[in-house]
Amino acid sequence: MRIVVAGLLAAVALIPAAEARGRWTEAQAKAWYDRQPWLVGANYAPATAINQLEMWQAETWDPKRIDYELGLAQGIGMNTMRVFLHDQLWTQDPEGFKRRIDEFLTIAKAHGIRPLFVLFDSCWDPDPKPGPQHPPIPGVHNSGWVQGPGLPGLRDRSRYPAYKAYVQGVVGAFAKDDRVLGWDLWNEPDNGADQYKGQEGKEPLVRAMLAQVFDWALDADPTQPVTSGVWWHDDWTPTGGKLTAMEKLQLNRSDVVTFHDYSWPETFEARVRQLLPYGRPIICTEYMARGNGSTFDGSLPIAKRYNVGMMNWGFVDGKTQTRLPWDSWQKPYVLAEPTIWFHEVFRNDGTPYRTAETDLIRRLAAAPKGVVPDASAPAARRRR
Repeated sequence: MRIVVAGLLAAVALIPAAEARGRWTEAQAKAWYDRQPWLVGANYAPATAINQLEMWQAETWDPKRIDYELGLAQGIGMNTMRVFLHDQLWTQDPEGFKRRIDEFLTIAKAHGIRPLFVLFDSCWDPDPKPGPQHPPIPGVHNSGWVQGPGLPGLRDRSRYPAYKAYVQGVVGAFAKDDRVLGWDLWNEPDNGADQYKGQEGKEPLVRAMLAQVFDWALDADPTQPVTSGVWWHDDWTPTGGKLTAMEKLQLNRSDVVTFHDYSWPETFEARVRQLLPYGRPIICTEYMARGNGSTFDGSLPIAKRYNVGMMNWGFVDGKTQTRLPWDSWQKPYVLAEPTIWFHEVFRNDGTPYRTAETDLIRRLAAAPKGVVPDASAPAARRRR
C-alpha cells in the first residue's frame, strides 16, 4: 500500500499546474473592447467618504448615497466608474469586504454602470490605518486619501503573502462577473507623493511588487482585462527609447492601455497618438483639471473621435474636497474658494457644477462610437 500511495503522489507531482492566464493578444483585447459601449465615467468615491477606507468599511458604508450618486451618473450617460479598493479592507474583514463589493456591483448594475476596480495606489498618505479616518483638512485637496499598501507595508516582506491573498481573493471572487469592467492593478505606481517626507527608495519596491501583482491577478484567471496606467512622462512611443522601467512594465503587461492626462487638449491628443502604435484599446483613467487646462469640452470630443474611453477625476463634491486645486497643499483655500472648481461634476446637492458640461457628456455618450455630434464638433476642431 505504501508503494502504491507513493507512486500516486509521485504521479500527481508530475502533473503540470494549471497555467495562469497570459496577457491578452491584441486581437483578444480588440474583441473585448468592440463589445463595450464608448466608455465614459469618473473616478468615484461617495461624497460621504474621505478615502477608500471610509468608503468601504462597514461602519461608514453608505449604499443609499452611492445609489443616489450613481443615479446622477446614469442621468448624464455615464456607463463606468473607476473605484479604489484597499488591501487593509481585505485584511480587516475579507468576507464583509466581498459582500460590500457585491452590493456595490448590484447598485451599479441597476444604473447601467460597470466599474474598473483599482487594487493599489502610490498617491497621498503613505501610512494608511484602518478604522475611523480623520476629518477633511479645511481648504486642502484630497487631504485624507491614502496609499495602498503604504510604505511601511512595502518595506515589510512578511506582509506580501497577505497582499497576494488580497489580490487573488478579490479578483478571484469576481473574475467571471460581467458586472466588473476590469482591474486597474496599481494607480500611478511611480508617484512620489512628495507632499509626504521619508519615501526614499519607494519606486523599486513598488516596481518589484507590481510585477508580482500582475502574476497574482492573472493566476485568478479573470475574464476582464488587467492594466496599470502610465501617467507623467512626455513620450510613450514604443520606439522612442525614453520609457522608464516602470512604464515598460506597465505597457508590456497590460491587456489594455490606460493613461492619465491633466493637460491641454493638444497634449492630450499627442499622448493618445503616442499610444496608438501599441495596437490595443486605450482608456484615459484620469483627466479633467479645469485650472490646469484639462476640460470636458477640450478632451472629450477628441477622445470620442479616437474611441478612447474616458474617466475624469472626481464626481460629487464631498469630503475629498477635490474641487480645490493641487496647490491647496501649499496654500489652503480657507478664506476663499478658487475662482473655478478644479475637479467634480456635481455639487453636493446633486446639481451640476456646469450644465454645459453634463449636457456635453450626455450628448457624446449617446452618439455612436467614433462620432462627435455636430454641436460639439466645432469646439473640438478649434482645439486641434
